[in-house]
Amino acid sequence: MATERRPRDPRLDFFRGLGMFIIMMAHITNNPWTLWIPARFGFSDSTEIFVFCSGMASALAFGAVFSGAGWLMGTLQIAFRVWQVYWVHLGVFFVTLFLMLVINATQLFPRNEVGALNLVPFLNNTGPNLIGLMTLTYVPNYFDILPMYLVILALIPAMMALSRVSPWLAIAFSVAVWIAAAAGLNLPAELWFSNGSTRQWFFNPFGWQLVFFTGFALMAGWLPAPPVRLWLIGLAILVVLISVPFAWHKSIGAFEFVRDWRRDWSFLFNKSDFGVLRYVHFLALAYLAWVTAGEGGARLRRSGLTGAVIGIVSRVGQQSLAVFAASMVMARVLGAFLSLAGGGWLAALAVNLAGFAVVIATARLAAFFKAKPWKQPASRPKPAGAAPLIEGLRP
Repeated sequence: MATERRPRDPRLDFFRGLGMFIIMMAHITNNPWTLWIPARFGFSDSTEIFVFCSGMASALAFGAVFSGAGWLMGTLQIAFRVWQVYWVHLGVFFVTLFLMLVINATQLFPRNEVGALNLVPFLNNTGPNLIGLMTLTYVPNYFDILPMYLVILALIPAMMALSRVSPWLAIAFSVAVWIAAAAGLNLPAELWFSNGSTRQWFFNPFGWQLVFFTGFALMAGWLPAPPVRLWLIGLAILVVLISVPFAWHKSIGAFEFVRDWRRDWSFLFNKSDFGVLRYVHFLALAYLAWVTAGEGGARLRRSGLTGAVIGIVSRVGQQSLAVFAASMVMARVLGAFLSLAGGGWLAALAVNLAGFAVVIATARLAAFFKAKPWKQPASRPKPAGAAPLIEGLRP
C-alpha cells in the first residue's frame, strides 16, 4: 500500500531551525553570546527544542509508514534511520577529534583542545575505548546527543505497537520509562575504562524520550492540540517568569536562598534525567511559541525582510541532522579561534557570524544533495538553425 506523508508544518521547520542556531552558539567554547540564549533564563534549553521537534518530525516521517505499510515495514524504516544516525555520530566524533589534533599540532592555540574534550583517555587506551565507541558503551559528554537520539528512535516501534491497543497506553509507557530513569535507569558511558568508571550517559535517553514522544504524540494526534485561551497564555507566561530568578546567573550569584534552593532541589531540573521542571518550563515556552506562530503557522508566512529571515531559518530546520552534525564539529573549531583572538566582543561577533554562515551553508548544501541534481535531465543547447527549421514545418 502506498504511503502519503503529511505536508510540512512551517512551525516545525522554523522552530527547529531556530534551535539549530542556538545549538551552534551554545557549543562554541567560552562564547559570551551564550549569556543571552533561552537556557540562561529558564530550566529548559535548545536540547528540548531539538528533541521535541525531532519527535514531531518523526511522527510525520514514520507515522504514515506504520499506518499504511504495517508495523514491520515501519520498524525496518526506523532501523535504517538508526543506521544512518549511528554513522553520523561516529563521523562527528572522528572528524572533531582529527580537527582538534590538527589544532593542537599547530601549537598556535592557547588551549589543549583534545584535553578540553576529555579525549586524552581515548587516545591513551584506544583499543578498548574504540570498541566502546562503536558499541555506544563509551560516550564522551560532548558527543552524547546523537546516541540519546538513537535509543529514542529504537523505542518508536514499541510505542507504535502500544498505540495500536490505545494511544494512552503508549503515553503511559513513556511516562513510566521517564519515572524509571529518575529512579536510576540509564546506560554506561565508560564501560571499557580501566579505572572502573561508573559514569553513565549524561543525556539519559530513558528520561529524554518523554519530551520526544510528547512532540510525537501531538503530531500523530494521540494528544489533542491545546486550545488558545487567555488563562493558559497567562499561566504559561507566569511559569516562564517565575523560572527566571532560579536560572539567571545574576540572580543565582546575588541571592543565597536561590543557590540553596538550586542545591536542595536540583533533581527537579536535573538535565541528565530530564527533571520535571525542565518539562514544565519547556511546555510553557512551546505553548507560547505555538500561539505566537498563529493557526497553521500563519504568522510565519511573511513577505519582505522578515519573510526572508523566516525562510532562511526554516530551511535550516528542514536539514536539522546535517546542520547539527556540522555545528558540533565546527563549534569546537570556532571556539579555538575565539580563544586565540582573546574572546573580545569583536572576535565574538566574527566567530558567531561565521557559525551562522556554517549553519546556513550546510543546510543549503544538504538540500542540494537531497534534491539529487544528477537525476535531472541535462539541458543540451539546440543546434544552430534548428528552431527556424522546426517553425517552418508547422502548418
